[in-house]
Amino acid sequence: MNRLQQIAMLGDVEIDLSRFEPRCRWRFFRPGEVLVDFDDPSTDVYFLVSGEARVLIRTRSGKEIILGEHKAGSLFGELAAFDGVKRSANVSALTRGEVCVMSAVVFREIVFSSPKLAAKIFQLLTMRVRELDARLMEQTVLDLRHRLYAELIRLSVPRTGHDGERVVTPPPFHHVLAARIGCRREQVTREFTTLAQENLIDRNRGALVLKKPDVLQARVAAALREEQ
Repeated sequence: MNRLQQIAMLGDVEIDLSRFEPRCRWRFFRPGEVLVDFDDPSTDVYFLVSGEARVLIRTRSGKEIILGEHKAGSLFGELAAFDGVKRSANVSALTRGEVCVMSAVVFREIVFSSPKLAAKIFQLLTMRVRELDARLMEQTVLDLRHRLYAELIRLSVPRTGHDGERVVTPPPFHHVLAARIGCRREQVTREFTTLAQENLIDRNRGALVLKKPDVLQARVAAALREEQ
């Protein structure tokens, strides 16, 4: 099996990938390394083989807003491969890892030759648009408290063995959450203190536990209804 077939996104495509592999590059990276930067004119697509990376945008005033993180198996840079427009975000490594770098020409050739991959890409883009729409709505109509609730729910997964609870692991730093929802670290810290006093969150070894995520979801839903 060639290396391209070992990439999750490409593993079950119905075309022979061996002819494309010599046209790709493999690159190791270290924590903090910039993989893609703002206004970069390149149109390469990056398949994250291992490691993690963070995506952020920067306002004209220099304020940075975190859009999300990529884990092994995901890809980024596909928009520039389709439209040729300069990069609108920065992607920097959070850990050590490796990426497969594919030129826009090769990427489009594979996508347009594989209905399975094309469907995956369309589904991925749709999911990202829906998430951005949701975050835009929250940023527009919710106060920081409810934006924090929504972000914690979005980052969390069900807690194994504890029905109804969810966890965020590893526990997020307050300054990172602040950059995700557009506020200051001190504001997040105050809200966490209140949530702990209400017994809605707990922090154990390696995880932030949402003890009553249904309460947080209900609060967000109520706040959104008030704005309609």
